[in-house]
Amino acid sequence: MFPYRDDNPTVLPPVATVAIIIANVLAWVLIQGLGSEPALTRSVCTLGLIPGELLHQVEAGTRVRLGPAADCILGGTPTWYTPVTSMFLHGGWLHLIGNMWFLWVFGNNIEDSMGHLRYILFYLICGLGAAAAQMVVNPASTIPMVGASGAISGIMGAYIVLYPRVRVHMLVFLGFFITTIAVPAWVMLGYWFLLQVLGGLPALAQESGGVAFWAHAGGFIAGMVLIWLFRNRTLVARRTKLVSPYGWG
Repeated sequence: MFPYRDDNPTVLPPVATVAIIIANVLAWVLIQGLGSEPALTRSVCTLGLIPGELLHQVEAGTRVRLGPAADCILGGTPTWYTPVTSMFLHGGWLHLIGNMWFLWVFGNNIEDSMGHLRYILFYLICGLGAAAAQMVVNPASTIPMVGASGAISGIMGAYIVLYPRVRVHMLVFLGFFITTIAVPAWVMLGYWFLLQVLGGLPALAQESGGVAFWAHAGGFIAGMVLIWLFRNRTLVARRTKLVSPYGWG
């Protein structure tokens, strides 16, 4: 299932959401070379979050194979900044497009509930919370983490708190057949969160690459909690009359 829009109008122009999307695209173009080598591997190794390196759990010079001709040499440079820089990097075109689409569908309404600057701070803190969750699960991991999905998971967690009954329209792929359905946000987001938890269970037993499921789950929970601190009551009250016909939570 893939969400493509929601029945949730906005009051404020989503300038911060657009700015975050632009920042991710610029990082993909200028730093990651549109996914070409060696720019992609260099960016992932130097600016991606590697828990074992950040927490000094691996020896300097440790070599990690990312692909047939792509290696990371760990422990050579300070990495304190990578929990932030990793939020703006991606592993491929589909990774970038998918994350930015989810950010656009759900982010504009969360920005609308707290204002531009507060929203950016909320986004960054959720991303840090997501990174922390993944590191707690596997602190010695040598696999680089990149992507905005942890921070976007926080936005989705905030959305399920503020707008649980708003309808989300989704594409459903059934083999070669594609249809559309509309379900309450709590159904779609609750199902998504369950998938992250179930997908992350094998990682509790052994290290695995691919999707950082616990980062997604951690970001989602962080968003559910932090929305109570970051929401602007004046903006939320202003939205009540506008949004209530669509299912105010």
